[in-house]
Amino acid sequence: MVQLYNLHPFGSQRVVPCKQEPAHFCCGQDVLFVASAAASCRVEVFAVREEGRCEALGSFATLGPVLRMAHSSAGDYLVTIEEKSKATFLRAYTNWRCMSAGSSRVCVRMVGHKMEESYSEALKEQMSVVEMPLSDPPLCISCCPVNGDLLVGCKNKLVMFCLKYRVINQNLTLLDFERSLILHIDNLIPAEVAFCARHIAITTELDVLILKLELVQQSADRTDQCAQGVSVPEKSVDEGVKDENTSTHPLQLELDEFIICQKPVELLGEESKLCEIPVTLESTELPTEDTKHFQVQYLLFRRFAPDQSPFGFCEETKLHSVQLLPVYQTGISATAYEKTENKRKLLSLFCFFSLPHVGYLYSLGKLVELISTYQYSEKSEQAVLTPQFLHVITSQNLQCFTVRCSAAAARGGDPYIDTTVKVEYSRTYENVKTESCIHLLSEAHLLVRAAIMDPHFLKSDEKEDLLRAFRESCAFLGDCYSRFDTKDYHLALPYYRMSGLSMTEVLKRLVSEGDEIQTYERGFIFYLTHSLNEDSNEELSKESGNKVLQIFYLADPVQLPDILCSPSMRNICPLTAVKYLQEVEKMMPSVVLTLTKAFLALKMGNLTMYEHEMQSYKETTLACGFIGQPRLLQQRKEGIVMPTEFAVHLKEMQPGLLVAATVALHENSKIELEEADTFFKMLCNSSENTIPQLLVDFWEALLVVSSQEKILQELLLRVTSQYVWRISKKQLPETKPLKTTEDLINSCSHFGLIVPWVTSIMSVGCLYDRDYHEDISRLQSLLCSQSINIASALPVLEPLTEADSVGLTVRVLCNTRLGKYEEAIDQLLSRCPDAVVFYAQHELKGDSQALWWNKLLPELCKRTRLTGNDCPVLISSLKETLSIVAMELKLRDFLSLLPEDGTAAFFLPHLLHCSQRKLVT
Repeated sequence: MVQLYNLHPFGSQRVVPCKQEPAHFCCGQDVLFVASAAASCRVEVFAVREEGRCEALGSFATLGPVLRMAHSSAGDYLVTIEEKSKATFLRAYTNWRCMSAGSSRVCVRMVGHKMEESYSEALKEQMSVVEMPLSDPPLCISCCPVNGDLLVGCKNKLVMFCLKYRVINQNLTLLDFERSLILHIDNLIPAEVAFCARHIAITTELDVLILKLELVQQSADRTDQCAQGVSVPEKSVDEGVKDENTSTHPLQLELDEFIICQKPVELLGEESKLCEIPVTLESTELPTEDTKHFQVQYLLFRRFAPDQSPFGFCEETKLHSVQLLPVYQTGISATAYEKTENKRKLLSLFCFFSLPHVGYLYSLGKLVELISTYQYSEKSEQAVLTPQFLHVITSQNLQCFTVRCSAAAARGGDPYIDTTVKVEYSRTYENVKTESCIHLLSEAHLLVRAAIMDPHFLKSDEKEDLLRAFRESCAFLGDCYSRFDTKDYHLALPYYRMSGLSMTEVLKRLVSEGDEIQTYERGFIFYLTHSLNEDSNEELSKESGNKVLQIFYLADPVQLPDILCSPSMRNICPLTAVKYLQEVEKMMPSVVLTLTKAFLALKMGNLTMYEHEMQSYKETTLACGFIGQPRLLQQRKEGIVMPTEFAVHLKEMQPGLLVAATVALHENSKIELEEADTFFKMLCNSSENTIPQLLVDFWEALLVVSSQEKILQELLLRVTSQYVWRISKKQLPETKPLKTTEDLINSCSHFGLIVPWVTSIMSVGCLYDRDYHEDISRLQSLLCSQSINIASALPVLEPLTEADSVGLTVRVLCNTRLGKYEEAIDQLLSRCPDAVVFYAQHELKGDSQALWWNKLLPELCKRTRLTGNDCPVLISSLKETLSIVAMELKLRDFLSLLPEDGTAAFFLPHLLHCSQRKLVT
């Protein structure tokens, strides 16, 4: 905050020629209301035109002298507190603009009075005065700038009137009010109130209380709670300062010899409940489905002590000018939908109040905090807060201060941009190398930002000039935080961002030409580091890039590998970069440095140097080294991962290292699965729908190390789909897979040993199946493990039919994994009976063993009877099955399974075997 001496942001000054002596005035939108002194009882209205011209619109009579008045922009009405015959009245004047058309008709009605449609034509062209009777005299008033609701302060209570729009007919809508809520506050006589967006600020002579009405969901068990409001805890701010023995003290003196004052106190947020001021809510509106229910939240309580002097207390120490200031989301930070004035979104809310010699500004957001105090050089009479300035009328002058409302509101909308430190005269300080200029530059920036956030900014003729000034002030502040060694050095980055300057332009501002060595502060290094580490489309020239290398070599050499991998540094001299890296390597060698040197060797075409660097470490160490600098392999352009020259070279010469490095990047959250897919497809020049073998190698390698179940199932489905596609389309991979099926079975638990009955089926398969042995065996190995979710894989396996041996093994494996053993047996008996006994021996165990005699034996008997001696395979399978069943069942149970029309000579040996086993037992 700075005080602007002899400088005020006023374009002109006009003297308004009132007909009567003015007593009170208020402003509303484009008009000025002036209430005359007690004798005339009138209010004059003036229109404020362009260039400050004031034009009289007319005047209207009041019931009596106006004590207080306020204008509401929402609803465009004037509300007054008037006095007549020692009684006070609350009145609202609506449709007063009809006076400018020459109409002098006035309609006076009670609040809530139902207007008959027959009066509609007359009501259109006449001013309406709404009388709002109260049980207690009104003391102060405030209109909500957001929705036009009215708050009236009375002794020990506040009364809230909701603004209503009464539709009389299609052509006429009238303003009306409904008394909706009463806040009972014991022992409180409000001097001033402010009301905005359900926030209420109340001041007495020395106390300030800020409350918020919170909407609550009404239910049966909450009715009492919402009606009663908030009770105050027993422990209050004054507890502990009272002497329990005061009443019996022998030296007690008469009270009129002392002035008793309470201790100053400030309570914020939840602590403000301790203020010893209970609030009770009383709803007065008629209950409907749309009735709103509130509860009170305490935000702030502050108590001041009177000013003291050697001659006693100053009785003029009183609070004044309480104000709630809303800041809306408009200007450069608003969306297109929110840029219309009727759709303004409340961004932040601030509260100001003042003592005679000091003012206080609080932010009422998620946190309630004091953001500024203002010291006046003279006693203040009145103060007005705007988003740009605080204007203070003192006993001798009009003082003006900058304020931080727009800055704090901007910080709330964009927390990363800290605008709180924070435009012709600012250029004077462009090259000043002292921190004292930052403060003034920050205030200048605040003024411009506040102007941009003004609701009328979008309609302003000076819009482009303001935006240009905003960018210039951001650039100057960025220069300051780059040049000076301050604790807020990191602000150089957001200010340069907001300025719209490119890296090249910033370098020209801060780096001297030639080879002279400069000292660079933290702010500049911070800006360069973050800018170069982003995926920017800006490419620095060779000269600028080499200068950046020199800067980091001197200021922070450890970051050289990161800087060299930036897309913005494509044009640097590789030989110069290698020399810098060699110097750094002498002090702190690392695998990342070695890989960076290899990367630069490729750019120079020096394969001898490349091979020397790559042989410095084992392949596993090199793969892990890419974690430290992923941009050696892949860079982003417009959000898409692109392979580098290094990656292209590794694809041709060391694909295993490339796959291992990409797996390491994925496991360390340096690249996402979908990004890796795009990376390998672009690397292999594959179309969107084509899967290159190198990508399959990556998926298989990732299956070995990944432990995330969600990713595992995704990978298993992907490799399964690719195997199926190649087998069904009879497509061979374009490159040799990095691992064989045997390698995968030995290294990865998700690939299982292929069971014997699968081998049996495949031994009698088609010749073409053997051409795709690797993909077939990989698929069968996956299905033999317990990892893949068979139910999810079934749609992927659909292209493989039972017509060939591959499809048969897949179907039987799936049914087996799903527990459908009977279907699997039927499939084998129909397509490959040779393997049915192998299958049963391997799969029909434990709980499924009974299928030997309940399913397999009856099926073999039935099929053998139908074919006779024409199918020797069935007969041999039946004999083997009988031998196994005879070993498992009792003689009686075994005998009951044999067919009644069976040949005795065929079954007798098995019966004898079963009975002999029983005797031996």
